[in-house]
Amino acid sequence: MKRKYKIFLGVIAFAFLGVGYYAASPLWRTVTLSEARPVEAEVVIVAKSIVDTPTHPASGTVSVLQSGEKRILRYEDFKTINGPDLRIYLSTDLEATEFVDVGELKATEGSVNYDIPPDIDIEKYRYALVWCEDFGVLFNSAELQP
Repeated sequence: MKRKYKIFLGVIAFAFLGVGYYAASPLWRTVTLSEARPVEAEVVIVAKSIVDTPTHPASGTVSVLQSGEKRILRYEDFKTINGPDLRIYLSTDLEATEFVDVGELKATEGSVNYDIPPDIDIEKYRYALVWCEDFGVLFNSAELQP
């Protein structure tokens, strides 16, 4: 009977460790992507340096480009740590009280483009944020308006 109990506890412990590893693995996973800057795109908002937070280091620049009717939020030489359910927001403030979600974080390193929906008034949103949706936490930001 003791042996069956030990085997049962071992199976439970193994399952718990497996689920824990799966849940935490995005935190140390690095994803690199180098998307090309659209050749014909004009800079609408000059690149601003990314500001990190004490617990979520980051670097790089963010700018807004215009290519015909299309607007693009571009991260260049970007580097950050990974986390659960990271999203890119255009926001009126650093607390994301009013924001537009432009997509999930594509990469933790590199140069990445995000399409800005055509109906969005870019003048209204002062910040580009990397935001953890699951925990409501700011990872990093860049001020977009001069």
